[in-house]
Amino acid sequence: MNIDVSAIFQIAGIGIVIAMIHTILKQMGKEDMAHWVTVIGFVVVLFMVVRLLNELFQEIKTIFLFQ
Repeated sequence: MNIDVSAIFQIAGIGIVIAMIHTILKQMGKEDMAHWVTVIGFVVVLFMVVRLLNELFQEIKTIFLFQ
């Protein structure tokens, strides 16, 4: 299993972009839209983390079950 450091940078990049968009929308008075952007960003990152955890558990499974 190769540790993909770029995934960490992708998650951090998404967080920074979402924070900037949230701040801009909040200053424009569109707080509802800002909250939706934050929720959508969270869901995207959550799917990325779930995919990475799936890869980790598959690797653990192959190591301990000798497949």
